[in-house]
Amino acid sequence: MAKTIVITNRKGGCGKSFTAASLGVGLTRHGKKVLMIDADSQHSLTVSMGVAEPDRVPVTLATIISDIIAEKDIEPKKGIIHHAEGADIMPANNSLTGIELVLAPLIGRETILRQYIDKVQSLYDYLIIDTAPTLDLLTVNALAAASSAIIPVTPKFLDAKGLELLLKSIAQIRRVVNPNLTIDGILLTMVDKRPKFTKEIIDMIEKAYGGEIRIFKEHIPQTIRAAEASATGKSIFTYDPNSRVVAAYESLVGEVIDNV
Repeated sequence: MAKTIVITNRKGGCGKSFTAASLGVGLTRHGKKVLMIDADSQHSLTVSMGVAEPDRVPVTLATIISDIIAEKDIEPKKGIIHHAEGADIMPANNSLTGIELVLAPLIGRETILRQYIDKVQSLYDYLIIDTAPTLDLLTVNALAAASSAIIPVTPKFLDAKGLELLLKSIAQIRRVVNPNLTIDGILLTMVDKRPKFTKEIIDMIEKAYGGEIRIFKEHIPQTIRAAEASATGKSIFTYDPNSRVVAAYESLVGEVIDNV
């Protein structure tokens, strides 16, 4: 059965979608079968994986969730798009925005995505879920369905302070909805080591959380090449294979595999 990893942070602009794409493709390069699930209505993961016009895609995660709510039978491979670099993706588009209102009045609304996970997890080694930068119902669903979470954090003061709120939310979901949820680690992203304050923020994060939560050894460096790769629909592994970013994500992939 697949390990389900949710990439989450309540703060935007920390590289969640890029991390989801890089981790997903990186795992396929180690022979793993991977499904990436875009659970963010902004659909950044979908676009970065080469789906240029998400609103023209006939089946998305919104379709699947609607089918589950309507108690329809779901073909496990329905709507899944295969990326040229080996990973599969369940795409998202703007229609996911309205799903929040549909979920809100339901009994068991936190477990709808888990029902989809149950349908597909025997086909894969890893499921990677990208989430919105809010603790909305879809993010709660992702955390309720996940085996573990990876938390990308940029070394900025407000981002570091926001970690406390996120960790409290994860602890609450663990208590109430998903007692098996663990945290794989905190991943420092968009790291520019030149300013002095960067080291100070990293030291603060390590001091505050390093005793209880793994902080991944390799930091993801800041680079314009990451944004360029996303715009082409290619992973950073293909777009800039000899870069420091690739080396850092290779290290992350190795740690994730070793942590199974």
